[in-house]
Amino acid sequence: MTTSQKGIAVVTGASSGIGAIYADRLARRGYDLILVARSPEKLDAVARRVAGATGRVVNVIAADLNHKPDLKRIETLLSANGGVAMLVNNAGVGALEPLLGSAVDEMEAMIELNVTALTRLTYAVVPALVARGGTVINISSAVAIAPEILNGVYGGTKAFVLAFSLSLHEELADKNLRVQAVLPGATATNFWDAAGGSADQLPSEMVMRSDDLVDAALAGYDRGELVTIPSLPDAADWDAYEAVRQKLIPSLSLSAPAARYRVGAVT
Repeated sequence: MTTSQKGIAVVTGASSGIGAIYADRLARRGYDLILVARSPEKLDAVARRVAGATGRVVNVIAADLNHKPDLKRIETLLSANGGVAMLVNNAGVGALEPLLGSAVDEMEAMIELNVTALTRLTYAVVPALVARGGTVINISSAVAIAPEILNGVYGGTKAFVLAFSLSLHEELADKNLRVQAVLPGATATNFWDAAGGSADQLPSEMVMRSDDLVDAALAGYDRGELVTIPSLPDAADWDAYEAVRQKLIPSLSLSAPAARYRVGAVT
């Protein structure tokens, strides 16, 4: 194995599904890897497979990002590693039950993983990425813009990921940081089992294979997209959505209420 000139890609939630496929695809693109997930056995299996197929250097770190000492350990390791060129924030968990059927402690744990861990790992690597150039890829979800579809707390966490990505881009795009937010729809991974459901309950035309999802996301990355929605047939639809959002921004903070809210406006 030789050290990659592209540097190291860090992938969280890399022991299976989308994260494991990102590991394979990024190694084939010439990145060395640091893979993070809870299961050392599964991580080791992914590492052996990817290293054997690509010849890249693959290191694994078993850690539970919901466990604060583990999260801090990963932050420290990443911030001290001068070779990191890309962070793929893929680790996350979902929920299918509505608000009244959800345990608040489980919702808090989901926020800690989907929002807090993602934010802290991004903070750990961004200063160095700005200094030498690099990329953050955040795996959001289609529910970021359609929170009515699934559990609202889950949708809220993924809306945060999208908003955070847009803000990072606005603040740091001219400072060597490349940002991509990926918004998958229903994908054939263990997400459904972990969330207490099954992808088999969905119409087959709604569920994308995980390797197709990652390949599409990387195609969007190659196209320079800030936001990639792999199943969206016409990219112009997102452009129109974003154009309307941008049109709203100048009017979101003004010194006077809109005319419809003034005293006497409603009879």
